[in-house]
Amino acid sequence: MTLAEAMHGADFVQLNGVVFATEYLRVPDESTVPDDVVMELRLGNTELEFTRGELDDAAYIGEGTYRLKSGVLLRFLSSATIH
Repeated sequence: MTLAEAMHGADFVQLNGVVFATEYLRVPDESTVPDDVVMELRLGNTELEFTRGELDDAAYIGEGTYRLKSGVLLRFLSSATIH
């Protein structure tokens, strides 16, 4: 699964084991450039931003986990819906 596919519809992002809520998520496409913010995350008062450049070349390492160039491990998570 590509990083773009994993990002689609994610409600939460796990960074190095800590789960953040997605405030803003834009799946990178041909119109985004490396400096575009494509992900904003929040956990309490902590807010993080990631640009396309930071997510480019993320390596899939298995079990839904990706390693960014910075070494950060991330997973995209979705809320379960019960009907």
